Amino acid sequence: MLVSQANVALISRSSTKRALSYATVPRILFSLVRIPAFIGATVTAGVVYVQYKVEEGTRYTKDLVGRSVEWLGDTWSSTKEAVERNTDFDVPAIRIPKWMQDALRIQETENGYERKPPTMAMKQSTPPSSSGGPSNDDGPKNGAATATTAAAAVYLYSDDQEEPSKKDKETQTTKKGGDEQMMVLTRKMIEIRNLLKQIDKTEALTLPSIVVIGSQSSGKSSVLESIVGHEFLPKGSNMVTRRPIELTLINTPHASAEYGMFPALGNAKITDFAQIQSTLTTMNKAVTDEECVSDDPIQLNIYSPNVPDLTLIDLPGYIQIQSKNQPADLKWKIAELCEKYIKEPNIILAVCAADVDLANSPALRASRKVDPLGIRTLGVVTKMDLVTPDRGAAILKDSNYPLSLGYVGVICKALPASSGGLFNKRENVFDLMSRNEKAFFGSSAVYAPEAGCMVGTQTLRKSLMRVLENSMASSLQSTSDAIRMELEEASYQYKVQYNDRNLTADTYVAETIDKFKHDFKQFSEQYGKQQVRSMLKEQLDQRVMDLLAERYWSAPEIMQWAEEPLEDVHWERKLEATQSALTRMGIGRLSTTAVTSRMIESMQELSLNGSLRSHPFAREIINNATRDIMNSRYHATSEQVENCIKPYKFEVDVEPNEWTAARQKATKLLEEEISMVQAEYKKLANAIGSRTLSRVMDYTSSGRETKESMGYSSALLDKGRAATFLKERETLLSLRLKFLKSKPCSNTSGKYVCPEIFLNAVAHKLTTTAVLFINVELLSEFFYQFPREIDNRLIHNLNREQVELFAKEDPKVKAHIDLQQKKELLELALNKMQSIMMLEKDRNGIAGAEIPSLRQGRRGYW
Repeated sequence: MLVSQANVALISRSSTKRALSYATVPRILFSLVRIPAFIGATVTAGVVYVQYKVEEGTRYTKDLVGRSVEWLGDTWSSTKEAVERNTDFDVPAIRIPKWMQDALRIQETENGYERKPPTMAMKQSTPPSSSGGPSNDDGPKNGAATATTAAAAVYLYSDDQEEPSKKDKETQTTKKGGDEQMMVLTRKMIEIRNLLKQIDKTEALTLPSIVVIGSQSSGKSSVLESIVGHEFLPKGSNMVTRRPIELTLINTPHASAEYGMFPALGNAKITDFAQIQSTLTTMNKAVTDEECVSDDPIQLNIYSPNVPDLTLIDLPGYIQIQSKNQPADLKWKIAELCEKYIKEPNIILAVCAADVDLANSPALRASRKVDPLGIRTLGVVTKMDLVTPDRGAAILKDSNYPLSLGYVGVICKALPASSGGLFNKRENVFDLMSRNEKAFFGSSAVYAPEAGCMVGTQTLRKSLMRVLENSMASSLQSTSDAIRMELEEASYQYKVQYNDRNLTADTYVAETIDKFKHDFKQFSEQYGKQQVRSMLKEQLDQRVMDLLAERYWSAPEIMQWAEEPLEDVHWERKLEATQSALTRMGIGRLSTTAVTSRMIESMQELSLNGSLRSHPFAREIINNATRDIMNSRYHATSEQVENCIKPYKFEVDVEPNEWTAARQKATKLLEEEISMVQAEYKKLANAIGSRTLSRVMDYTSSGRETKESMGYSSALLDKGRAATFLKERETLLSLRLKFLKSKPCSNTSGKYVCPEIFLNAVAHKLTTTAVLFINVELLSEFFYQFPREIDNRLIHNLNREQVELFAKEDPKVKAHIDLQQKKELLELALNKMQSIMMLEKDRNGIAGAEIPSLRQGRRGYW
């Protein structure tokens, strides 16, 4: 348009001016276009060159900052592990925001933060440089060409980075969601498995576990430790693994520390894996050398953000020949134990060493017996670094012993560390092994993924997770049906036997204690001062009879005095001495001890005959509580009693009415004593005969005893002497009883000739006074404190395990609670099973719907 307007203007001018020729017009147009084009090209080249230099500087800065962040992350991780290993302080982890990771071109891995590998476009756009900084080899001499090339590279780089990320976003999201769903499914199925173990110890209700078998030198322990990431299994040379170890790994992504728990030891968290190793060693050594192997499993749960959700069972390793200190049938015991665990539906993890022919592998031979098609067996070939790569690849692809799940090659040996030892304590065992395996397997093409070999502990982890999840998922329906049948049977039995009446350990303990407290209340209402007085009077009466027998009835002149008592100074002093012996015998301790013993016996009888008769644990607590309360008041009570009877130690005044009551009591006591003497004499006469006893008594009384003893044995002579003593005592007591009923003993003036009556009156005064203080200082306090102490010890201070133990001491209650708990656990397991089946169904439906669209998107992109 511009050219046409110019021509019209030239033609319309005055004819006096010279017209332009047709050859001149193209040259003018070319000149007009060339100048702006040159200027535009120059400006574009300059802009592109500047953009290139800026981008080059940006890459250098990003690379420098990325290296710094990577170094800082490694240093912080090492410091964090060292501090947490040696102290209880939790060091927070460094988290870099997502936008900064994208800006610095770094990515978060299991080992920390690493730089992203450059793409093909980045490699093409980056000029060669030996310094790592901005390259000046091309320099500004190449001008626009270099700048244009750099600008094009930058454009291609940006396009290459943005476009695939958009197309792969759906793929990455789907993959991540699938992995998370798989972890959720596995974790829920492990929970169900643990529930089923609580419900039934038999094989009726089971979900699959991974059973690890192998010879003692196959590296079985190293494989498990590489999966966990820590050394925790017992080490030694003489059968250190003597019991199955049921290992449950629980992934805790947000946990700040790794720890283990032994359910049998109270679920205490153990963060030191060396302590876990020591505990396992101790629990294994509990099996005697004579037994050597036990089928009682050790349960260990490990919680860590670095472990997958798995259930593993480590079994004792196979042996070829037992040592001289081991039982002859040890090899057979180990084989029988392993065969018990590798049955269906468990998955077999057969560990074999690469330097041993697979035909000689005990693990493969054992698995072939129960899994001849190799459907449930996953082979793990250890020590791959001891064979050549070609030989290792041939082992992993072995067709003579094919396994449906295949073989995974591992090394399970860390890189040599300067700190010494097999593993560097500052790093995770899994990370060390993975680094070593990556370096080893990456150096040979035969181990490449496209070669068809599965290698590395990371691959083993993923394979175990996938196999366990698939195996558990395949058994969901059958297990659900079995749970439903068990639940129906348990519900029927619960209705028939207990009429659907709920009973918990807490309610049973509360009801039982309430019944016992009710019985105790009735006892406290019936046991008062009268019962204590009778008990103490009985003991003091016995003490009075002992003093009379010792000081009066054994005197040589007693027979004459018994017939005609005389009031002289001798008998007065004897009565005063006897009175002093009675009052100073320690009435405070005697009475307090008697009441304490009686109360302990009463509580034992009450617990044995009441609601606690089936609960020795509770009876022991009650006995201890009784002793503690009575002992806490013992010294104060005995001192108070001694203080209150102190006047009686110097003088005792007996009132006429007291004398009359004491006379009746003394007469009764003498009659009882005479009856006891006659009973003992009759027992001797029945034992050896009345005539024989009479002859022996005559012989012993005649004073003609010699060494020959007229043919009588020493035992017979002893019985004759005892019979003579009883007859003499009966005669004496009869005389004293007759005298007590006579007139001289009718009032207090005859106390010196009637010591039996006077001492009985003193005993009555001591008893009455002691009972008053014992009732206040001891019994009232006991009756008040005992129910509260029982509540404190049997209700408030018992933990959950002790409450369960208390309730299940009664066989009937135990059966009731066990059936109820079984029913509740079955209901919970069935609900979880149904939810997980729905989740599995949804996951399979989503996977089936999304995979085709994903593949179509891939074809469209490429």
